Amino acid sequence: MTNLIESTIIVTGGSRGYGAGTAEAFVKAGARVWITGRDAFRLTETARRIGATPFVADVADGEAWDRLMAEVLAQTGRLDVLINNAGEGVKIGPASEQTDAAIEQSLASNLTGAMLGCRRAAAIMQKQGSGLIVNIGSACSTHAWPGWSVYSAAKAGLLMFTRCLLTELRPHGVRVTSVLPSWGQTEFTDAANLPPRDPAVLTQCISPADMGQMLVQIAQLPAHLVTEEIKLWPMVQPMAQL
Repeated sequence: MTNLIESTIIVTGGSRGYGAGTAEAFVKAGARVWITGRDAFRLTETARRIGATPFVADVADGEAWDRLMAEVLAQTGRLDVLINNAGEGVKIGPASEQTDAAIEQSLASNLTGAMLGCRRAAAIMQKQGSGLIVNIGSACSTHAWPGWSVYSAAKAGLLMFTRCLLTELRPHGVRVTSVLPSWGQTEFTDAANLPPRDPAVLTQCISPADMGQMLVQIAQLPAHLVTEEIKLWPMVQPMAQL
């Protein structure tokens, strides 16, 4: 089992939902954790609550990534785990009802931002000869549902990018993993203006703590083992697709 005490972790989208749950789980495992987000107040409050370091940034901003990496390396000298969790539904609905701006924002938040982070983390981890990158995708990357075309396309792109990145980084001792969750106990539904889920069903969906526990377990795997992809379904969710 890999020891996470004093390891250096970055979790994007860490002010709420899966990101906050993940960051808290790594803090409890003894790691030094940086969390990013665009809402400075919420990010700072979450960081204080869980014991992480906040860094206000938009993942689609390459210069912000440069500043973040510079800060982390200046304080710890290394990067052990990058969790690319940031993402958003933006607008869930038929393709004919999308706007150009919504499409561009979805690609930036769900695909481009993670790629920008991976590019920088890959260079650092290759030099170290170790590290783990986890890209949080979605079951939408492999399942088709009406109204989810733009979001699904972004997440499918992230899935294939992650698969290719693993082939590039394995020779350097760096592991890369895709985690593909479905229904969760997060604010995604509200943010995407979707109908609220039944409270009784919601309690049985993936919680931020569930996600955090699983990601810590992935990071604790022996360094010679890698989980290529994990798809996580709530037992209450129908799994049929078109």
